[in-house]
Amino acid sequence: MCRWLAYSGSPIPMEELLFKPRFSLIDQSLHAQHGAQTTNGDGFGVGWYPADGGVPADGAYEPTVFRGIGPAWGDANLRELSRSVRSGLFLAHIRASTGTAVQQTNCHPFRHGRWLWLHNGLVRGFAAVKRELILAVDPALFPSIGGSTDSELMFYLALTFGLADDPVAAVQRMVAHVEAVGWRHGIEDPIQMTVATTDGGRLWAFRYSSEKDSRSLYYSTDVTALRTLYPENENFTRVSEETRIVVSEPLSDLAGAWTPVPESSFGVIQEGADELGPFRPTSV
Repeated sequence: MCRWLAYSGSPIPMEELLFKPRFSLIDQSLHAQHGAQTTNGDGFGVGWYPADGGVPADGAYEPTVFRGIGPAWGDANLRELSRSVRSGLFLAHIRASTGTAVQQTNCHPFRHGRWLWLHNGLVRGFAAVKRELILAVDPALFPSIGGSTDSELMFYLALTFGLADDPVAAVQRMVAHVEAVGWRHGIEDPIQMTVATTDGGRLWAFRYSSEKDSRSLYYSTDVTALRTLYPENENFTRVSEETRIVVSEPLSDLAGAWTPVPESSFGVIQEGADELGPFRPTSV
């Protein structure tokens, strides 16, 4: 499958997470330890918001996206870009295709307006259910679909079901719809997913699968606690208490630094108290 990370906090150069950690996302593109595949070389992508974290009141600002079809570990442009771009909110993804073409429009994160979306997992039996799922997308949104993946279609279904108004409810409706269509086609466990999405302000993460055995997902421990655990680690003094990272697998082996996201759960990273709750697919 794929590996991904989502960062929200003090602005940092993206290389601090993409390249520098012992088990960085680039290291995971070759040596993933928790994924279905060890190697994730079918493209990559990063999407980021400006370092000041500001999104205009009218919501018109679009994040920047950079994607490539080659392996992340060999892309010199990604290394250069990640060294020079600072952001307080960014998503990054390394892809292992589940059957769709290796092409730029199939690389994550996907963007629509101010929204970014990335996914690890699959819609099982996608070829059999794709047409019915596409027909559920809002006709006004359909022309914006650029690729052929189940991941992007999940994004546009979530947008159709109200992502901009209530992200958790929209993703619950999307999953319920995918499962209902899959079951009608005789597919026992239609969906497997970890998902991150953001509007440039808050960050939502989801872990769910029809078989209740989802791909791995972790979030970083509260920075205040990490400063107490590791007072000599300067990295924890450079970022604010609001800083959080969500990852497919940990970027380090520091004891106590990473907590598994519970099965069938969602989380919201936001200014002030974060949220963690149960994820339950809900029909429209």
